[in-house]
Amino acid sequence: MRTLPRLNTIAAILFLAMFSSVSSAQEKFKVCADPLNPPYSTKNKDGFENKIAELFAKELGQPLEYTWFPQRIGFIRNTLTAPLKDSDVDSAEFKCDVIMGVPEGYDLTLTTSPYYQSTYVLLIAKGRGWDDITDAAQLASLPLQKQESIKIAMFDRGPGTTWMQKNGLLDVGIPYQSMSGDDDNNVAMQIEKDLKAGKIDMVILWGPMAGYIVAQSPKNSYSMIPMKSVPGMKFEFAMAMGVRNGDKGRKEALDKLIVSKAGEIEAIMKGYHIPLIPIVKPTNGEGKD
Repeated sequence: MRTLPRLNTIAAILFLAMFSSVSSAQEKFKVCADPLNPPYSTKNKDGFENKIAELFAKELGQPLEYTWFPQRIGFIRNTLTAPLKDSDVDSAEFKCDVIMGVPEGYDLTLTTSPYYQSTYVLLIAKGRGWDDITDAAQLASLPLQKQESIKIAMFDRGPGTTWMQKNGLLDVGIPYQSMSGDDDNNVAMQIEKDLKAGKIDMVILWGPMAGYIVAQSPKNSYSMIPMKSVPGMKFEFAMAMGVRNGDKGRKEALDKLIVSKAGEIEAIMKGYHIPLIPIVKPTNGEGKD
């Protein structure tokens, strides 16, 4: 007489397991991304963040879905924390769940463990009279007349501009905006075009963007010289993935993938000529500025 209740219990467990499996299979890997931001992401899905998102979605067995929005002011509120319109479920849904690249410890999101660390570099076009430069410090020690002939991009903010100011080179900088608002070019694309056109000969640029420029030209077209951090001026930064604050389950799942897929992530990034350095975890609160 006790067999029937037990069978009913087993049937209920199997049903719940099947329902859970179907629900998991229907979940999507929803990424917030800029449609025109090489080498990170593009609508053609040929950026390195696109490739890593594909890797993770495949590993999770989830279809990959994008919410596209320019990565400028308002990016978070229009993507990661924006409610999904016409949601027909009781729990809150959002347009997307993961930003594939944010600085470690980014204030506006909960961040995963870092999955790569890069550095700013001095990128110099070869064959224009600067081939003997092997260290950025040499620019500061050049004779004044030689310094005045430097054509170096200078951004409105960033460690490269700070370095130029401390080394007396602001007057020779050619100004650029960190967020141009250009619908046809992101910063890396514009710098690449201006380097080829001879409008500038060099730039202090974040490693992934410098890698993009190198990839657009024949081999050995540029010298890529890593910048050296000094107290009060940092050039190396660790990058992570961002999820909504409080979304600890998703963060933990991504952390596990970052560890298990570390080799594949590194191979993807090396294919984009990105200068990688070993990830150094900050101690005593260092590295959060």
